[in-house]
Amino acid sequence: MSKEQTRPSESLVQELLTERRELKVAVERLKLDLADAQSGAGGPDPRVKELQDEVERLRYQLASTRAEATQLREERDELAAGIQRALDQLHTDKE
Repeated sequence: MSKEQTRPSESLVQELLTERRELKVAVERLKLDLADAQSGAGGPDPRVKELQDEVERLRYQLASTRAEATQLREERDELAAGIQRALDQLHTDKE
Protein backbone atom coordinates (compact mmCIF):
# COMPACT_ATOMS: atom_id res chain seq x y z
CA MET A 1 0.00 0.00 0.00
CA SER A 2 1.43 3.38 -0.93
CA LYS A 3 1.76 6.30 1.43
CA GLU A 4 -0.58 8.35 -0.77
CA GLN A 5 -3.46 5.96 -0.03
CA THR A 6 -3.12 6.32 3.74
CA ARG A 7 -2.05 9.96 3.94
CA PRO A 8 -5.55 11.59 4.07
CA SER A 9 -6.84 9.45 6.92
CA GLU A 10 -3.56 9.65 8.83
CA SER A 11 -3.46 13.44 8.51
CA LEU A 12 -7.03 13.64 9.79
CA VAL A 13 -6.12 11.48 12.77
CA GLN A 14 -3.07 13.66 13.40
CA GLU A 15 -5.25 16.79 13.29
CA LEU A 16 -7.65 15.24 15.79
CA LEU A 17 -4.79 14.24 18.07
CA THR A 18 -3.44 17.79 17.91
CA GLU A 19 -6.87 19.17 18.75
CA ARG A 20 -7.11 16.67 21.61
CA ARG A 21 -3.78 17.86 23.04
CA GLU A 22 -4.88 21.48 22.75
CA LEU A 23 -8.13 20.71 24.54
CA LYS A 24 -6.26 18.91 27.31
CA VAL A 25 -4.06 21.97 27.79
CA ALA A 26 -7.11 24.24 27.85
CA VAL A 27 -8.80 22.02 30.45
CA GLU A 28 -5.69 22.09 32.65
CA ARG A 29 -5.42 25.88 32.37
CA LEU A 30 -9.06 26.26 33.34
CA LYS A 31 -8.58 23.90 36.27
CA LEU A 32 -5.72 26.09 37.50
CA ASP A 33 -7.82 29.24 37.01
CA LEU A 34 -10.68 27.60 38.88
CA ALA A 35 -8.41 26.55 41.75
CA ASP A 36 -7.02 30.10 41.95
CA ALA A 37 -10.49 31.59 41.90
CA GLN A 38 -11.77 29.21 44.59
CA SER A 39 -8.80 29.81 46.89
CA GLY A 40 -8.91 33.58 46.53
CA ALA A 41 -9.78 35.74 49.54
CA GLY A 42 -12.99 37.75 49.74
CA GLY A 43 -15.47 34.98 49.07
CA PRO A 44 -16.34 33.11 45.93
CA ASP A 45 -15.21 34.59 42.67
CA PRO A 46 -18.06 35.19 40.23
CA ARG A 47 -15.94 33.55 37.51
CA VAL A 48 -16.04 30.16 39.27
CA LYS A 49 -19.36 29.03 37.75
CA GLU A 50 -18.28 30.29 34.33
CA LEU A 51 -14.97 28.42 34.59
CA GLN A 52 -16.68 25.25 35.78
CA ASP A 53 -19.05 25.39 32.82
CA GLU A 54 -16.15 25.94 30.43
CA VAL A 55 -14.24 22.99 31.93
CA GLU A 56 -17.28 20.76 31.46
CA ARG A 57 -17.75 21.96 27.88
CA LEU A 58 -14.10 21.24 27.09
CA ARG A 59 -14.27 17.82 28.73
CA TYR A 60 -17.27 16.95 26.57
CA GLN A 61 -15.49 18.24 23.46
CA LEU A 62 -12.38 16.25 24.38
CA ALA A 63 -14.42 13.07 24.85
CA SER A 64 -16.13 13.64 21.49
CA THR A 65 -12.80 14.20 19.77
CA ARG A 66 -11.37 11.03 21.32
CA ALA A 67 -14.36 9.03 20.12
CA GLU A 68 -14.07 10.51 16.64
CA ALA A 69 -10.33 9.77 16.48
CA THR A 70 -10.97 6.17 17.55
CA GLN A 71 -13.66 5.77 14.91
CA LEU A 72 -11.42 7.24 12.21
CA ARG A 73 -8.55 4.94 13.18
CA GLU A 74 -10.88 1.94 12.92
CA GLU A 75 -12.14 3.08 9.51
CA ARG A 76 -8.56 3.65 8.35
CA ASP A 77 -7.57 0.16 9.49
CA GLU A 78 -10.60 -1.39 7.77
CA LEU A 79 -9.78 0.43 4.53
CA ALA A 80 -6.15 -0.63 4.72
CA ALA A 81 -7.18 -4.24 5.32
CA GLY A 82 -9.59 -4.10 2.36
CA ILE A 83 -6.91 -2.68 0.10
CA GLN A 84 -4.49 -5.37 1.23
CA ARG A 85 -7.08 -8.10 0.55
CA ALA A 86 -7.71 -6.67 -2.92
CA LEU A 87 -3.98 -6.57 -3.65
CA ASP A 88 -3.58 -10.14 -2.39
CA GLN A 89 -6.48 -11.27 -4.57
CA LEU A 90 -5.02 -9.52 -7.61
CA HIS A 91 -1.67 -11.17 -6.91
CA THR A 92 -3.35 -14.58 -6.53
CA ASP A 93 -5.39 -14.13 -9.72
CA LYS A 94 -2.23 -13.35 -11.73
CA GLU A 95 -0.56 -16.59 -10.64
